[in-house]
Formats: sequence, C-alpha cells, structure tokens
Amino acid sequence: MPPHEGLVHQQEYNWRNSNVDLINSDIDHKVKYKSAASEPAWNDGVIGNQAGLFIWRIEDFEVAPWPREKYGDFHEGDSYIVLSTEEVKGDSASHLIHDIFFWLGRATTQDEAGTAAYKTVELDEFLHGAATQHREKQLSPSEAFCALFPRMKILRGGIRSGFNHVEVNEEAQHTDILLRIFKNPRTTAARDAVLVHEVEPTWQSLDEGDVFILDKGDKIFVWQGKKCSPMEKLKTAQVINNLTLAKHVDVEVLSQDEARSKVVVDYLGGRDLEYGTKFECARPIHAASEREVKKLFRLSDTSGELTFESVKEGSGIEKDDFDGNDVFLLDVGKSIWVWEGSSASRAEKATWLQVAQSYLGMQHDARDLSLAKVNQGREGKAFWTAVEV
Repeated sequence: MPPHEGLVHQQEYNWRNSNVDLINSDIDHKVKYKSAASEPAWNDGVIGNQAGLFIWRIEDFEVAPWPREKYGDFHEGDSYIVLSTEEVKGDSASHLIHDIFFWLGRATTQDEAGTAAYKTVELDEFLHGAATQHREKQLSPSEAFCALFPRMKILRGGIRSGFNHVEVNEEAQHTDILLRIFKNPRTTAARDAVLVHEVEPTWQSLDEGDVFILDKGDKIFVWQGKKCSPMEKLKTAQVINNLTLAKHVDVEVLSQDEARSKVVVDYLGGRDLEYGTKFECARPIHAASEREVKKLFRLSDTSGELTFESVKEGSGIEKDDFDGNDVFLLDVGKSIWVWEGSSASRAEKATWLQVAQSYLGMQHDARDLSLAKVNQGREGKAFWTAVEV
C-alpha cells in the first residue's frame, strides 16, 4: 500500500473542528512550558544552561535522576530519558545543542514508554523547542546513541511499574548472573565500543564469538569463546575488575578450547553436553540495517487536505528540497528523520508522529529503526550528514 494512502482524507484529519487546532498554538506552548518548568528533574538551573550528559529513569510515572555512577547501565524492563548537551562555538558566540533520547527497554511496559515519550516532548518544550528528539529501542539503538556510551551495560529486570512489576536482578543477589561481552554491532566509530549484556544463565546463551562472565556469588568464571576478539577479552578484564572491587572472590579464566571450560557449561545446565559442543546464540542487539534506501517525503496541508507524498529518492536529495512551510520525513536506511519547518501548519506539526509511525509500520524492514525529529534551524551535524550521504 502506498505510504500516502489513509493520510489524504480530510474526514480523518479534520483538525479544524477538534482540539488539535490548539496544538502548537501560543496557548499550547505556554501550557506545556508551565508544566515543564514545574518538573523538578530538570528545573535545577543546570539543564538547558550547561553542557553535559544527563539521564533519568521513569519510575511510577515520575522522572527520577539516574545515579551518575550508573551512566551507561540500563535495565531492559525500564524506559529512560537521556539528554546530551554540547557547546558549539560560532563565529561570534557559542551556543548549546541539545539531543534528547528516550530509550525503551525490550521489556518496558506501555505506561513507562508512554511516560518517557511524553516527558521527552515536555523537556523539549522546556528547552524552547531547541532539541532533537530521538526514539531509541534496546534491540536497535542508533549510532548516535551508542556513541554516548562506548561501554554500555544492559541488565535484566527493571523498576516497579504502575501496571506491572519486573524484579530487578541486582548483582548483589545470591543468584547466578551471566554477562555477555561483545562489540556493539550498531556502531563503527569506536574500537572499544562494546556491550555488556546480562543474559539468561543457561548454556543456550553461550556463543563462540563472545566472552561470558558467570558470577556465582562466591566465585567468578570467565568463559572465552574460541572466536572472541582481543578487544572483548580486554573489556572483560575491566568488567571483572569492577565486580571484584565490591567483593573479594576468586576469578578463573577459561578458554573454550580448554577441557576445563566444561565446568562453566555444567553450571549453566549443560552437563549432558559433550566437550567440543558448538555454541551459537544470536546477539541481543540487532546489527545496523543494510537497507539501501534514501527517500524524502513531504507532509503538507497546502491543498486543504493533509497529504503525505514522495518528493525525491536516491543521492540527489539536498538541503534545498526542504521547504520551511511543511514537514518532511527522510528515510536513510539506518534511521528515520522528521524535519519540521518553522512555518509548518499546526496540523502538520500535530500529526507528524502519527504519520511517521504509519510509515514505519508499512516498512516491514524498518519497524525497529530509530526515529529522530529536528526543527528547522536546529538540525545539528548528524541530520545534515544523513541528508548528504
């Protein structure tokens, strides 16, 4: 079905006869800003005024500051908001560039995800619409997000939700913990961009291409797959150092090629397996999409009806194709960008997310892609790089 079908009927988007007419109006912005200014999580005099990295977790519908010592640690049962603020020096003065990421864990609940999305919009309002908004999924984070955390750690469990309770599996509990260490397949920039991912403590989680840490409480085993890289071994040593700082336990490092490595498999329930068994398990983070596509679409109500239509495809897309009177969707294969013109109508600004989600839903190979939204004049380097590539 063409991406514009279902988006051109005035009856479906009859915004003039609804409360959507107020969206992006002066009243709407004043109400949202007043709500944002009362949020203690970012109303501290620092957010929006200083460069840095700031993280919050959604806890019982509230925005809770994430401890700085845990930056880079995420629970797959939770949703987080990450603000990256950089100071950019211009010819006459410097200014701040903001990127807001709301990260959705694989097992996060709908209420947590919804709160993260709503609070992301609110934070953008607090920053006077100057931020680029990014939706990040645990299984397919963008390279921009991964670049913030060269050493990311994803743990099982999560905080108590309003509708659901996922137990947090803290390292201090006396249960077996199995950590998988591997190069982050979502980034090519940093050599040491590796992930530490807590996985199910069973032999089915093992893979010959990675390194695994089995923490049994009173002893730690390191299982090195026969095809693991030196970088993964190095990162494992750093993780082990952090684990043993809090508790003094014995550490035994075993290569898969050693017969002694069978002890780790046995602890993980593989006692009936023979030594030499081949271990394969898909990584819990998808590799970057290889979709070779570059398409530009326009969302406009100039004709009196809201339409979504193709503008251009391929390498010919350039800056001049973006019209400040409309909203545009740019599909560059690995990610989806939405560009909002400064003079776009209220209807266009109010429906860009619905249209973008409809587009993603119709692309069977793009549903898990990251989605970012930028405003005209606030694009930043990442967006124009995506346009020019």
